[in-house]
Amino acid sequence: MDRRVVFASLRAGVAGLVVAAIIVQVATTVAEGTFDASRFFAFFTIQSNLFGAAVFFAVAIRWGSARSARLEWLRGAAVVYLTVTFVVVIWLLSSADLQLAVPWVDIVLHKVFPVVVVVDWLVDPPTRRLTLRDVALWLAYPFVWVTLTLVRGALDGWYPYPFLDPANGGYGSVTFYFLAILVGFLGIATVTVALGDAVRRRRRRLGA
Repeated sequence: MDRRVVFASLRAGVAGLVVAAIIVQVATTVAEGTFDASRFFAFFTIQSNLFGAAVFFAVAIRWGSARSARLEWLRGAAVVYLTVTFVVVIWLLSSADLQLAVPWVDIVLHKVFPVVVVVDWLVDPPTRRLTLRDVALWLAYPFVWVTLTLVRGALDGWYPYPFLDPANGGYGSVTFYFLAILVGFLGIATVTVALGDAVRRRRRRLGA
């Protein structure tokens, strides 16, 4: 079987699993009477997983064509956002209520998909060289997300994650975590570019 068909099938299957997990979680909270779309979809976890699933679907659909620079950029962005999701959940949110009451949904969104996206990046590296300019562009989305999250929280008192709530240590604590996460984004994005480029060059040398 064509290697590209195998990759396309796996990507579509994983993306479908992610979407199914989110649908199940929505259905569960609707049944419990606790669903609030404006809050559920405000979580970075949900947004990054939906973004990653959309990218996987897009790559799968275009399996027979050369990937464009834009699509490779989107793949890299998905790697960065989902890796940060994984790291933050393990580091900061291991005991927090993330509104994912279904255990397998939590595992898929917080652990399985982030790992799969990284593996996908390394097994099938970008066909085009990415640069530090791409890193800067990747950081725009999380910066806007944090800003809007803090503005919303100041208006209605709800924050998706406890480390962004000034009630837990004040704005000094929020600023610390914001800067730490921004640095984390920068580091992960830089490593993503470097690894993708290194694997791409190695495969070219080997003629793979």
